[in-house]
Amino acid sequence: MHRFSDLAKFLGRPFAGRLFPVVAVAAALAALSLVTRLVLLSRVDSVLPPGIVPLFAIFSLGLAYDLVAALYFTLPLTLWLALVPNRLAAMRLHQALLVIAFAGIAYLFTVIGIAEWLFWEEFGARFNFIAVDYLLYTHEVIGNIRESYPIGWILSVLAIPAALLTALVARPLAKRAAAPLQWRSRLATATVHAVLVLAAFRLVSSDYKDFSANDAANELAGNGIYEFFAANYRNELSFERYYVTLPPADALHLAKRVTDGPGTWLDTPSDGFERYVPGAGAGHRFNIVLVSVESMGAEFLGAYGDPRGLTPNLDRLSRESLWFSNVFATGNRTVRGLEALALALPPTPGQSIVRRPKNEHLFSLGSVLEDYDYDTLFAYGGYGYFDNMNAFFDRNDYRVVDRTGIPKEKIAFENIWGVADEHLFDFVIGEIDRHQAGAKGQPFFVHVMTTSNHRPYTYPAGRIDIPSGSGREGAVKYADWAIGHFLEEARKRPWFPDTIFVITADHGANARGTIEIPVEKYRIPLFVHGPRHIAPQRVDRLMSQIDIAPTLIGILGLPHYSKFFGRDILHSPPGGDRAFVANYQTLGYLKNGKLVVLQPQRKVRVFRTTAEGRPTAPDEDPDLVREAIALYQSASHVFRSGRYRDEEQLPPDRRPGSGEDPEQVEHRPAALLRVGH
Repeated sequence: MHRFSDLAKFLGRPFAGRLFPVVAVAAALAALSLVTRLVLLSRVDSVLPPGIVPLFAIFSLGLAYDLVAALYFTLPLTLWLALVPNRLAAMRLHQALLVIAFAGIAYLFTVIGIAEWLFWEEFGARFNFIAVDYLLYTHEVIGNIRESYPIGWILSVLAIPAALLTALVARPLAKRAAAPLQWRSRLATATVHAVLVLAAFRLVSSDYKDFSANDAANELAGNGIYEFFAANYRNELSFERYYVTLPPADALHLAKRVTDGPGTWLDTPSDGFERYVPGAGAGHRFNIVLVSVESMGAEFLGAYGDPRGLTPNLDRLSRESLWFSNVFATGNRTVRGLEALALALPPTPGQSIVRRPKNEHLFSLGSVLEDYDYDTLFAYGGYGYFDNMNAFFDRNDYRVVDRTGIPKEKIAFENIWGVADEHLFDFVIGEIDRHQAGAKGQPFFVHVMTTSNHRPYTYPAGRIDIPSGSGREGAVKYADWAIGHFLEEARKRPWFPDTIFVITADHGANARGTIEIPVEKYRIPLFVHGPRHIAPQRVDRLMSQIDIAPTLIGILGLPHYSKFFGRDILHSPPGGDRAFVANYQTLGYLKNGKLVVLQPQRKVRVFRTTAEGRPTAPDEDPDLVREAIALYQSASHVFRSGRYRDEEQLPPDRRPGSGEDPEQVEHRPAALLRVGH
């Protein structure tokens, strides 16, 4: 006990001297958090359960979260004060800068308090992913705040409590921060603080505040600063909490009914979304190359009416391939497109599943093909740690290669986003060649994600007639050139005749910058090209990006168990055609010439649309609204509950492809496949 007391004194002594500013900032954060909690509690809409127990839980849990937030927030200050030399710490300039920094931090805390009040007024909650989302739309959000509140007066008035608090602590803060500190004490305190932060990160969860069935009580027990960063880390927004819902069983039943097509739904588990799809015909294990082209919206293609001649290779594919001409991306970011292509799951509120925790071992296109002994590869031209791509695909039945895996001598051009598309494609061809040399007939599935059609729009010279770096048009034309180069090189390989090439986009190029959804900018091309096995045809049916995976498996004709929300568009009735379009918090459902829009605060709107999907006049359609809610709610449920996992523990007779020996599924059929309606 005596040794523990000595250790506590040793670690606490610096905080009474040099590290006193850390204590001051932590105390200010805790005090202003307490005031914020009391003020929010006083609101008439903060209705709590009766009794003293909820109040005790709110303030005790709240204090714990306040202290955790203080640990995070003050770590940089601890590190600075612990590492700064004694001579510099004693300088008056350094002391003055610390006082100014404290004033700025105190002002920031008061602004956050007011922001929490305004956020609660609109959403009835502490900061969550909506607040994170707002940072992505600063133009609209700041404009809305300026029009709604006297923001200049508010910010000016908030300087008063910050100034008073600074005046109260300025002298002791400056004096104590100048105190000398031995290196042993510096390292010990900095290390302990860092270890505590790491422990809090690993052990503390935002879920711990949810002690009650009452939402207001749970929200008051949290800390706004902590919740903001927790929401950014978790990248999700509860559908059940913020969107209009149906009874869960009704939602799941309706979602299954409208996800029509081949297959038989399974009754177990009762809250699952699984069916057996018997497959069409003998089944074929063709090789597959799926290329998702960065930002290649349909508006750039001559096949869709663009007169600039930017995409001669893709336009030729429209005549030589199975062309799905009415496909809509689910989102406006690469990770959302990768999610749709891999998981065939409607976009759930918040960030893409690719970036969320607990996204491993999910049911995916890769897992279905792996059950048929495919070698599955995800190849990306950039650094795959960006947006968590490497981790996501590695944990979901894909072998992963990114920019770091491409030999330096094979890269003649690269920019900040990645290697030039042609180098990525050449590398993929080399990988396929190596695989085929030792695979003994094993089919392959390669998902390629390009990067060149992205700012700064640079690419190798001499490929096209538009100078590198001159803008989007040049990047589009180069991306098209690289696809033509890829297919030309692939035709020289012995594996080409039995390979199906799927060319699509991750998202459109201009579907950004607004909280609403510019639906017409979500249209993307989709070409399924296999000269030996796929007859050229144009399919104009409405289709979602999540329909690509089940449609591709339907072309192969492989029997499998499926959890996909997407539909095999070639073997499903046209009456069920629909598309999902969304951003971070606005969810759209396009069907029958109408667009249902679901938003937080349980807002629902319906619009009539043009042929391009552009919303026009408001409308009503209760049945379509229920359908949209059912699909989005069920998608959110199956992911959050773990029902979308790839269940390796299933018995053999319930595994995907059960009853089919992969070696007996035809790999090189002579007959020409004729698909489509």
